[in-house]
Amino acid sequence: MDRRLFLTYVGSSTAALVAASSGIGVLTGNAMTGNHLMNGQPSGKGKSLTSPFKPISRTWENDVVLPKGYNYSIIASYGDVINSKGEKFGDAADLTVYFPIDSLKGGNNSEEGLIWVNHEFPEPENYMKILGINQSTFKKENLASYPELLKMEKEAVGGSVIHVKKEKDGWKLVVNDTYNRRVDGNTPIELTGPARGSSAVKGATKVFGSLGNCSGGRTLWNTALSCEENTEYGDDYGWPNFTDEHYGWVVEVDPFDPKRPVRKHTALGRFSHENTAMGLTNDGRVVVYMGDDKSDACFYKFISSKKFNPANREANFDILESGTLYVASMSQQKWIALDHATNSTLQSKYVDQAAVLTDARAAGIAVGGTKLDRPEDVEIHPHDGSVFLALTNNTGHGNFHGQIVRFAPANGDHASESFTFEVFVAGGQQSGITCPDNLHFDSKGNLWVVEDFGATETNQYAAYKNCGVFMITTDGKQYGEPFQFASGPKGSELTGPWLTPDEKTLFLDVQHPSTWNQHPGQTFGRSCLIAVQGGSFK
Repeated sequence: MDRRLFLTYVGSSTAALVAASSGIGVLTGNAMTGNHLMNGQPSGKGKSLTSPFKPISRTWENDVVLPKGYNYSIIASYGDVINSKGEKFGDAADLTVYFPIDSLKGGNNSEEGLIWVNHEFPEPENYMKILGINQSTFKKENLASYPELLKMEKEAVGGSVIHVKKEKDGWKLVVNDTYNRRVDGNTPIELTGPARGSSAVKGATKVFGSLGNCSGGRTLWNTALSCEENTEYGDDYGWPNFTDEHYGWVVEVDPFDPKRPVRKHTALGRFSHENTAMGLTNDGRVVVYMGDDKSDACFYKFISSKKFNPANREANFDILESGTLYVASMSQQKWIALDHATNSTLQSKYVDQAAVLTDARAAGIAVGGTKLDRPEDVEIHPHDGSVFLALTNNTGHGNFHGQIVRFAPANGDHASESFTFEVFVAGGQQSGITCPDNLHFDSKGNLWVVEDFGATETNQYAAYKNCGVFMITTDGKQYGEPFQFASGPKGSELTGPWLTPDEKTLFLDVQHPSTWNQHPGQTFGRSCLIAVQGGSFK
């Protein structure tokens, strides 16, 4: 279907509805829809950004559908053995972060590297089919009586480090490589920062396991940040002896050093983290932007106390252990520090800073943080430093299609306590996209966006069909116009887009497909990591 014709059919959301439902636009006169903040020239060069491919149309096809000339190959799927210890690639693949194999030497190898992959959640119903457990009589409260099922669940989550290499017939997993390893639901993980050893985390200095790992990011010193979009998932699955306060943090993993401890950084706060976007303030400190993937939740940033040292990797490994966490007030267009020492509201509710950080969602709202419509992925524009935030949706507000909001820090400095903002793209019939989730920029400044929704032939998402991947221009005459690049198999999300440095390969995860890429001997599909090649991505 022609895109313009498609827009006449799709969606129930309007720009006014989106603005009103999320609080954006009614809170301040400075909130705009359209190309206003950067005057259409975020690069400062005024170059028109256009699509490098012929966009595809929406489809119900049960496959990864790509533009003509592009192809994909599966690198690793749930259950694939990745090393000599027998560890297996986890389930519900979400984030991919590519590290060129020569990263630590300043290289940009685009044909060999390490990839960190998040595994967001277990899929117990599938595992029960494998184990022959009767689902009709199973109760999660009795999970401890099913040790094999519990084992499968805990081994399915967390994340994987895998060594990958581009061969003549596509990208391959380097099997049994010493880099290949798992962080799962049993892995010992150190706590750092103000909450370490505090009563807020039940005195813990070390916890076991990571769960709900949704998206994340890459640090300036070439480690992976994996975000726990979970403060209670273990309870939901019936995991015994689950301590809520040990989850909901940002996890740091060094893909190059298996001996370096995995750590959860409490200074970045505890909530349903979607991802991290890391940059630098004008004076050289590290900034980390983060969303809280819940309806009526807030937008956060962290600024380190310590400055980044580009000449000494080791000097940066404690940089996320101390600093200030802020929450965004859209009405005031300012960042409010979640600082127990200086905020009387926090002093009246919490005993210390550890308690504030462990309850960061409620603390953020208490000091005036604006409740938003599922603030998920956030990314920093590579040219002008503006910040793009995906607000996926909020059905309780009647906002079914979401929007992407663009923030401009005052004076172009991420340390600034004030900002302006606008609606960059409104989901629904205005744009042809819905429920934006993960974001990724190419070197030109095009924004790559994946969707997160569940369409049926009769619900409000019917016209959108399967979840897709879109490229949206952020400059020039086609500013804010989405071009569909990919469509996922039935029942799936396409997640974790990440380009190699030469931008000739796009890595994607195919999460929870219904039947595509079936598990051996079963009818259900397997989550997996794929590599897309064949054409230009910028």
